[in-house]
Amino acid sequence: MSSSVLSPAARLRGLKPDWLRDPKVWRTEVLAGLVVALALIPEAISFSIIAGVDPAIGLFASFTMAVTIAVVGGRRAMISAATGAVALVIAPLNRDHGFGYLVAAVILAGVFQIVLGALGVAKLMRFVPRSVMVGFVNSLAILIFMAQVPEMTGVPWPVYPLIAAGLALMVFFPKVTTMVPAPLVSIVILTVITLAAGIAVPTVGDQGELPSSLPVPGLPEVPFTLDTLTTIAPYALAMALVGLMESLMTAKLVDDITDTRSSKTRESVGQGVANIVTGFFGGMGGCAMIGQTMINVRVSGARTRLSTFLAGAFLMVLCVVFGPVVSDIPMAALVAVMVMVSVATFDWHSIAPKTLRRMPAGEITVMVVTVACVVATHNLAVGVVVGSITAMVVFAKRVAHLAEVTAVADPDGTKVVYRVTGELFFASSNDLVGRFDYATGPDKVVIDLSAAHIWDASSVAALDAVETKYAQRGKTVEIIGLNEPSARIHETLSGELTGSH
Repeated sequence: MSSSVLSPAARLRGLKPDWLRDPKVWRTEVLAGLVVALALIPEAISFSIIAGVDPAIGLFASFTMAVTIAVVGGRRAMISAATGAVALVIAPLNRDHGFGYLVAAVILAGVFQIVLGALGVAKLMRFVPRSVMVGFVNSLAILIFMAQVPEMTGVPWPVYPLIAAGLALMVFFPKVTTMVPAPLVSIVILTVITLAAGIAVPTVGDQGELPSSLPVPGLPEVPFTLDTLTTIAPYALAMALVGLMESLMTAKLVDDITDTRSSKTRESVGQGVANIVTGFFGGMGGCAMIGQTMINVRVSGARTRLSTFLAGAFLMVLCVVFGPVVSDIPMAALVAVMVMVSVATFDWHSIAPKTLRRMPAGEITVMVVTVACVVATHNLAVGVVVGSITAMVVFAKRVAHLAEVTAVADPDGTKVVYRVTGELFFASSNDLVGRFDYATGPDKVVIDLSAAHIWDASSVAALDAVETKYAQRGKTVEIIGLNEPSARIHETLSGELTGSH
């Protein structure tokens, strides 16, 4: 039946989101949101400690970020909340100038993200190579696991069998049924066991006090002066860039997992809107949370905005209404969930001996550099930037050897033709000047560029140098075969680069 003859009721059903049309999807999204909310609580508290603020500030930020991005974000099912990367950036500002300046910086960072999104910063993602993406994913998995190590050292011995039991439940329970997410089952069962048996182990309540009321909006308590702006601007810009990079990389990862596309521009602007809202509600700001997103998408199977919205909503309900119950959840249960996430996130195929034998050495180097930088700095953005720069260097070095010069003597001996093949840019054109025989040969030289392409001023300067060397010996040079873009850049820059014209 064509859409033109559908009844109004049928058309309305077609406009409904998946979670309203399919009870199975609705159940998956609701339960996924609950699991993520439970996992968010200790994370948000720990990030608050890093930033030097009250635990409630991180929890409020996670609530407002998740709820807002569920509406305005560009990637469905992705979780945004308070993150360690943002906490590290703004911690010095809070320490040196106070909480009011931190909130003002969060709002300004949101403005920066909206501007950057509108300017098309998301398009830069196309320059992130696959080897960097693989390194990003693997380093993320390592960081998630490393974050759990403090919860597994210097703790009572029952913590270890509880973690093992949690892992076993998450491995084997899905073989029984997938109606309820295995992480949720694991958290509930381990909590019941520890309470019923009176086992004394670290709990969520030991991480910090949960808030007992909802956040209220307000303006940051700072003087609205130019001095304030200059103080917060560097921190706000750093937060905006780090937040966007992590969010866009996470969105790309979720695209690959779900085989769907998302609007990176909308996501960039949405992150800005979410941070502005978070700032006005007194939160510490944030960005996409990769670990929680993996719980939501890969472990729990969520695919819609409902799970993101409910993760934030459940977070506040759990804190405000069920605070005493949530405080009794053993940290071992949440550690088991995050360890499972780290194992599921790691790209094991990328380090298989069969893969490594076939992979070019440059690709492996880029992946290792990305992982090493992230693990060393605990900053995913640093790893992505350094990895991308390394990939560019490897690529430039590889392509630099593809430019070849072949001499073809004219039968009557009146001229010599040099045929140039390959891509001419700063790396490949550097040794171009040395490929010609200036001392001997005919007085007329033809350089055929029909199989080459000029990319930059360095190549034009190299060709100018070749012409100059021949002119010094009384020989003439004719350049032929330029394609239209090459001819345009050569005509514009030739003779203009040395100042001796």
